[in-house]
Amino acid sequence: MTSVSRWGRFGTALGVAGLMLAAGCAKATTPSSSGGAGGDVDQNAPVTITIGDRPTPDKPNDIKAFDQKIKDFMAKNPNITVKSTETAWQAQTFQAQVAGGTLPTVMNISFTEPANMIPNKQLPDITDELKLVDLTKDLNPNVLKIVQDANGRIYGVPTDVFSVGLAYNRNLFKQAGLDPDKPPTTWDEVRQYAKQIHDKTGKAGYAQLTTNNTGGWMLTTMTYSMGGTVESPDGKKSTFNDAPTKKALQLLKDMRWTDNSMGSRFLYNQEEVRQDFAAGKIGMVLQAPDAYDMAVKQFGMKPADFGEGALPQDGGPHGTLTGGSLKMISPKATKNEIVAALKWIKFDQFDKYTTESVAVQDAKTTIADKGFVGRPGITPLSQSTYDQFNKWREPYVNVPVKQFQGYIDSTTSLKLLPEPSNKGQEVYSLLDPVVQQVLTKKDADIDKLVSDAAAKIDARLAR
Repeated sequence: MTSVSRWGRFGTALGVAGLMLAAGCAKATTPSSSGGAGGDVDQNAPVTITIGDRPTPDKPNDIKAFDQKIKDFMAKNPNITVKSTETAWQAQTFQAQVAGGTLPTVMNISFTEPANMIPNKQLPDITDELKLVDLTKDLNPNVLKIVQDANGRIYGVPTDVFSVGLAYNRNLFKQAGLDPDKPPTTWDEVRQYAKQIHDKTGKAGYAQLTTNNTGGWMLTTMTYSMGGTVESPDGKKSTFNDAPTKKALQLLKDMRWTDNSMGSRFLYNQEEVRQDFAAGKIGMVLQAPDAYDMAVKQFGMKPADFGEGALPQDGGPHGTLTGGSLKMISPKATKNEIVAALKWIKFDQFDKYTTESVAVQDAKTTIADKGFVGRPGITPLSQSTYDQFNKWREPYVNVPVKQFQGYIDSTTSLKLLPEPSNKGQEVYSLLDPVVQQVLTKKDADIDKLVSDAAAKIDARLAR
């Protein structure tokens, strides 16, 4: 699951080995074995591609920067024409777009999609084209597994990786008599802090995402933090009808109905919860660090009020959910279009990590656009590459990094656990109502809700 935001990173917990994508000598015409239309790759032939995720009209500054990047890319690659569309990944509509053949040449999608799309031949094999354009010499091999088949062939390019932590309002912590530099690290502490925040300030001490698949997403996250799983390793059966998931739901039920510490709103999607969090209506909520960007830039939260801690744990350091987004290429793309799309991805996403002048200019442009440099997160690249990138940008950091210290520490102390590998979005969708009912019906039967959801999900996983 991902909001398809752009995540950065201070320290990677995904491994430090670099992947050497052999850089084939890029001849003008090169054989390729990938999908798409037949024929060899001709890197000099005129080609047109369409890229998704164009900023919406309400973001004029983002549109200006987006259009300028396209212009710069076409100046560097005069044989490639780039068109754009606002088409963006949405869990509820994406598969219909795939079936309808309406996708652009390249766009962002969630990490939850490739496990089903690769065997269904909905993504082209781009292994040879990656080598041809030398996209990057040090992609993190652990992240790359998300887009590989059993033979190691590659079907997409991971660009953004996240892990879930606990976002908290430092100002509400202070008002409640809590130390803003010591966020809770256990779920028992979360419950105590939430009640104290509510009792002292009248605000919701804790809020939970519940709609648009986010309820199942965050219930999965809580399950992981309590030592449980949601699917079997082979993805053929659900595994959440046991103690960890039920304990997570009981905790939510207790905070909602016994403590009355979750406020009065219980139906939240990602953007809505960030808006209320930024407005000072919520003390704590599960979020990746990128929540800072929207909370501050779009919703006006004071930077000094934002804190990010580790995902709370129960009974030991179990881990946290990791996910992210990748660039997919249309299965209808010709080989020339695949190469052009990969050149765009390299230019758009990766050049800044490997070239000092580009890294510095990107930092300056980000600041000019009132964006953020240095906000902690995770990268799909190797540790050494990202360390160098951060050194280049260090003079331009404009984020209160110390307020993310709890999260930063967790990137080396907590395992990063992948999202459900089989039909992840369907699993999340079927778990949404479970969380919603626990928070809106005082007499909700957790055992029955979980059992019924497991039966429905098992039927889906068996298809």
